[in-house]
Amino acid sequence: MARVFILLSVIFISVYVTEQAYFLEEDYINKINEQATTWKAGANFDPNMAEEHFVKLLGSKGVQIPNQINHKMYKTEDESYENLFGRIPRHFDARKKWRHCSTIGRVRDQGNCGSCWALATSSAFADRLCVATNGDFNQLLSAEEITFCCHKCGFGCHGGSPIKAWERFKTHGLVTGGDYKSEEGCEPYRVPPCPYDEQGNNTCAGKPTEKNHRCTRMCYGDQEIDFDEDHRYTRDYYYLTYGSIQKDVLTYGPIEASFDVYSDFPSYKSGIYERTENATYLGGHAVKLIGWGEQYGIPYWLMVNSWNEGWGDNGLFKIRRGTNECGVDNSTTAGVPVTN
Repeated sequence: MARVFILLSVIFISVYVTEQAYFLEEDYINKINEQATTWKAGANFDPNMAEEHFVKLLGSKGVQIPNQINHKMYKTEDESYENLFGRIPRHFDARKKWRHCSTIGRVRDQGNCGSCWALATSSAFADRLCVATNGDFNQLLSAEEITFCCHKCGFGCHGGSPIKAWERFKTHGLVTGGDYKSEEGCEPYRVPPCPYDEQGNNTCAGKPTEKNHRCTRMCYGDQEIDFDEDHRYTRDYYYLTYGSIQKDVLTYGPIEASFDVYSDFPSYKSGIYERTENATYLGGHAVKLIGWGEQYGIPYWLMVNSWNEGWGDNGLFKIRRGTNECGVDNSTTAGVPVTN
């Protein structure tokens, strides 16, 4: 009996050790800082979090492999680009360009759900509507609806395709919807957030991934809104080439960007992210691209993440631009809103 107990204990400990996200531990973070020259790492997640749990946050199926790209879906030209007269600023931040659009800098919290693909696209769409209407539309669109009602997009909390989300915005539209329990808009997000408690612990630690919700076709937030009349649409959907990303953002507003996440990225704190030598692949992630710049001579993209403001640089991060770092330069999507 004692032998059986010892054997079971050994098995339990072995499983426990292998399940832990080694890359969130202090020793691993210290090694990152020994290698990284353009950015700093620090603790963002509970070091006892299971690797499986973290990986489930990475829900983007949108990272493009160069030899598998459908070039016909990439936008390279637009008549409206001509209004830029070829001038691309060295530094750009959409929050400063369109100060009246409060949603641009808003950091979302996807909660215990791999819905990054839905939050990034719906947030960018809302920003673009604000830009297109000169601030007349200035609220969030429903991450809830696109996560759980677009079955062609993917699998809800288990991941989805950003380009398919933009396609749905064109064909079916999207209703308004704010954050969890906000009662803002037609369908607010119903996945609980994962803030940190007073002891610095993530409140979602150890909890299972959110189960997919049933698609709802009625307004449960602001119930005075008519569901059918609340939908907003895009006229198109597309990928962007590296050469057209800046033109499209300057013309229409923020876009969605997907990239490969490696084991060092979860601990990003500041600087310009570049994958360190020994980092291992974890999955694909979608965020919102709102600008660019250069720091210490290194070009970067400015991104808004969806792991709440407690992560990274107040919820934002910079990633190297122009070298297709982690596939990001090849993997951006967008659409132009319909405003009439």
